[in-house]
Amino acid sequence: MKIQDKLDAFKRLLIIMDELREQCPWDRKQTMESLRNLTIEETYELADAILDNDMQEIKEEIGDVMLHMVFYSKIARRPEILISQIRSMRCVKSLSIDIPISMVMYM
Repeated sequence: MKIQDKLDAFKRLLIIMDELREQCPWDRKQTMESLRNLTIEETYELADAILDNDMQEIKEEIGDVMLHMVFYSKIARRPEILISQIRSMRCVKSLSIDIPISMVMYM
């Protein structure tokens, strides 16, 4: 998958989350506090998939955890929180320093 395809997929996720926050009563009433237990559950599901070495389940659970991160940024009405956090994350800084860009393009 090319970088542009990944960016387009992430953009679709942001658009869908905007629509859900506007149109879905359940999504609209969620708060950071109300999502907390669901986020913990998703994190445990990811941990279980890792222990089971189930790559398909790992992919799905990573998607669920990422969805929660986007949801939190939408609840805060500040999507830039997510983007600025990604930019400032230690692992992103390390990747840009330690891994040649050609390798990052294939992740």
